[in-house]
Amino acid sequence: MTVAPSAPALSGDIHDPTSAAYKKARRKHWKSTRNRPENRADTEWTPFRAAEKNVLDVAAADPSRLEETARGGWRGRADAVECTQISLRGGRTGFMFPGTPGLVLLPAFAAPVDQRSLIRWALCEQAQDPNETNLDTHYVLPKSGLWNTYIRVLRGECDDEEVVPRASVVVQDESATVPPPPGPRQLISNEPASTDNLVALAGTSKPRASPSQALRPVPISSLVPKLRWANIGWFYHWGTKQYDFTKGPGEIAASVRGVCRSAVDAVPWDEVFSGQNAGPLADWGSHEPDWVNWRETYEPDAGIVNFYQTNDTLMAHVDRSELCATSPLVSVSLGCAAIFLIGGHTRDEAPTPILLRSGDVVIMSGPACRRAFHGVPRVLEETLPPHLESTSASDDWDPYASHLRTTRVNVNVRQVFPKGFDPVSEMDPRK
Repeated sequence: MTVAPSAPALSGDIHDPTSAAYKKARRKHWKSTRNRPENRADTEWTPFRAAEKNVLDVAAADPSRLEETARGGWRGRADAVECTQISLRGGRTGFMFPGTPGLVLLPAFAAPVDQRSLIRWALCEQAQDPNETNLDTHYVLPKSGLWNTYIRVLRGECDDEEVVPRASVVVQDESATVPPPPGPRQLISNEPASTDNLVALAGTSKPRASPSQALRPVPISSLVPKLRWANIGWFYHWGTKQYDFTKGPGEIAASVRGVCRSAVDAVPWDEVFSGQNAGPLADWGSHEPDWVNWRETYEPDAGIVNFYQTNDTLMAHVDRSELCATSPLVSVSLGCAAIFLIGGHTRDEAPTPILLRSGDVVIMSGPACRRAFHGVPRVLEETLPPHLESTSASDDWDPYASHLRTTRVNVNVRQVFPKGFDPVSEMDPRK
């Protein structure tokens, strides 16, 4: 069945043009985006920009999430987008989208205790050596990890020492890529991965970006809000939008693997891809639609932890670097809420706007959905749910709660190779 309508908008609702929340959001939006090409006077908004105005928020129809949805004045509507309710294994409820076959939303799939556990893992365990982060290009980070060192500073166990810029201690690598000049961000059109070009894509290591020569030493505490991503599993090279397989497979924590596998296992895929939602057989490749066996064949082996701040955006893009081009991509939202947009195969197709809250899981699967443009245009301030606030004076969660008030953590996991595939053997150029 379709989603029930939500309650009437609150007086401070973001959708009420007369409210203070609406006016504040409008001012902040234009301040943060006024220099983008699509916002200049001689250019009209793309459908992706316009779609932010009417957002699906399934939590608005859930009485148990009332305190959460009332925070920050950010509240969408449960009837804003056509979607169909589905029953998940274990008695929970999910939603699929007829307009985007293969897109599945699992509201509040990660329980509060699991959300805290995943956030601790992301900051304490994943965002440290040997997993590369966005800061490793420019700074020599503590071996114990930036966040772990920051916690020691807060506890008075060490000083808030300065982190040294990498350019001051490392000889310039002539093979390193040069950072792009200032200005609007540019999309990189990479070649989709396949068994035909795998050897060519994986034959050489991808050059690391050159560290900035203009940086100065900075305290550990000042770098924490600048953490943006940490790699999971196979290393993803942002400069080429391809994996650098020469770095090896990396590890994926059992807790993360468990959440992703349980999400895929919970979905009734026969219902999601029934009838016209199945799509043409040709779109699935040379074999029959592989959703039939996902409960046995889905094996996450790569991903990224994204750390968004409330003024960050992720422009519309397509993920096409995985050999498994239709396998589920599982995305877990933690911390502040965000608007997620997913459209079609061009930016000219109006996207589906979804408000994702902490604990929500989105699964992108199948040829239509995995090849769709998607992005995150907004992270919403003051939307941290109550269960991620500190609960007592003795709670060691306080530093996390403080950081999360302006942060969204996104654990984004996908499958690069089919289960049982031997990449070392397959990528041997002598074959």
